[in-house]
Amino acid sequence: MFDSVRTSLTLWYTGVLALTLIVFSLGVYYLSETNLRQRLDSEVRTTTEGIARLLIYEFHEGESESQAVHSALNEHYFPNQAAAIFDAQGRLLSEKALPDNHRAEFSMGLSVPSETIQLMTVPGKDGDSSKDRNIVRIATQRVTIVGEGKSYVVVVSQSLELLTEELKALRRILLMAVPLALALAGLGGWFMARKSLLPVVAMSESARRIGAENLAQRVPVANPHDELGQLASAFNELLERLQNSFAQQRQFMADASHELRTPLSVIRTAAAVTLEQPMRDELEYREALTMIDRQAARLTRIVDEMFTLARADAGKRELRRRDFYLDELVAETSAAAALLAERNGVAVECIATKETRYCGDEELLRQMILNLLDNAIKFTPSNGRISVELSKNDSCHIITVNDTGLGIPVEARAHIFERFYRVDQARSRLQQINGSGAGLGLSIARWIAESHGGSLELLHSDHAGSTFVVSLPTTG
Repeated sequence: MFDSVRTSLTLWYTGVLALTLIVFSLGVYYLSETNLRQRLDSEVRTTTEGIARLLIYEFHEGESESQAVHSALNEHYFPNQAAAIFDAQGRLLSEKALPDNHRAEFSMGLSVPSETIQLMTVPGKDGDSSKDRNIVRIATQRVTIVGEGKSYVVVVSQSLELLTEELKALRRILLMAVPLALALAGLGGWFMARKSLLPVVAMSESARRIGAENLAQRVPVANPHDELGQLASAFNELLERLQNSFAQQRQFMADASHELRTPLSVIRTAAAVTLEQPMRDELEYREALTMIDRQAARLTRIVDEMFTLARADAGKRELRRRDFYLDELVAETSAAAALLAERNGVAVECIATKETRYCGDEELLRQMILNLLDNAIKFTPSNGRISVELSKNDSCHIITVNDTGLGIPVEARAHIFERFYRVDQARSRLQQINGSGAGLGLSIARWIAESHGGSLELLHSDHAGSTFVVSLPTTG
């Protein structure tokens, strides 16, 4: 249960909210307590100042000491406060107590050195400070009567019982509100997380039902614009790529089986026909072995090309880069292809170029050029011509292979780089005359060009011939 994302989200959300509410509650409680204490201090201070001013006023009006003291206390209204006036020796002259017998006490031990109001908190009359109602806040002020030579002490006392009761009420509210808010938030977060993760559950169930046999199925996308929708779309794109990859692999296996079956069938047939009779002349044996040798060579080439593509697809064929002269490679490859083309009555011309240094995989680049030339030789009739040219522009080395063959039909041009692709029957018959391939040469050539950061394209093709162009970056 605690391993689920829903539970983790709920716990994290509730934990963060709990921390926020606790900090908020402590802050509210601290500010409330501070404001209440400041308000109480302001009240006792205001009362003390008022009594002091009235006392001075009464003496200036010519009242006697007893009358002045009595008038100063009774003419001022101060609820919830007890007040008293003492002389300089600490004798009580007059007081005003509260109905609960709360009185303003004064001890000579509490010095009043100046006329500045002093505030202090002391235990109540029974000395038990553990009871909130017995803790009082006292304000004292010395009052000197000018001309009389006398001084008095005004004492105002107020219990902290109301303040502590308000704080207790606030604590009770916070202690009830915070857990209730957490419970409601946790419950709401649980259902919100459950609702939010329902698309993930649906995606998981759909993904669990998808296998190699039904890769066309896709996970549902509730809202393609939110994060989960983007995740589902990315997963569907992955399924699309996997489906295409599986389709390519199936097609590759089917095409490979077809390509391998033909030479194997020819080899078995040639061997079986030759062995049907116990005695044959040497010429018949040589013809059969020649046929078997050609088909074995074709099988070897098909297997080598398939192995090359398999390693390329798996990313296990790393480029072995080194510095060499690209013009020499083109010339040597053209010379080797010219020997093969001479048998078919096709001329191969290499247009001379200046020295061209290049850093790349010489073996793969040689194979790329040979594949292009081999393809041109197969589809160029007798008395045809093939030219190979190496040039350079500001950013690329360009290898151009041009032939005077039959051209490639328009509908086939988009597929000639696909593996095992075959063009129309006219070209196929010509291919049978000049030597059959597996239909992998152009695919391998394009992969080699792209692995060097370049490209291989069919520039144009018509009844007068075809032109393939390889572009290799100069920084390669």
